[in-house]
Amino acid sequence: MKKVMLMAIAVLLSGVTAFANNPTTLVSDTTKTKKATTAKVIYTCPMHTDVVSLKPGKCPKPNCGMTMVKKTDLKKKTSMKM
Repeated sequence: MKKVMLMAIAVLLSGVTAFANNPTTLVSDTTKTKKATTAKVIYTCPMHTDVVSLKPGKCPKPNCGMTMVKKTDLKKKTSMKM
């Protein structure tokens, strides 16, 4: 149930962001300022992949305490062909 709620919130925020970025006024390209965006790093527990954090540290689950690692994007991994 928690995963469903998190997925619903992510979809909602994606939709809001898509509509918020739609410019309604015409502005020339010379007046627009471009900001550099930094990629956010998400850390997760190797044993409990449902635990995520924006900071490195230890897993908060009882009796775990494993070091949180950077979450890798599954799309970047290549599958093995047989």
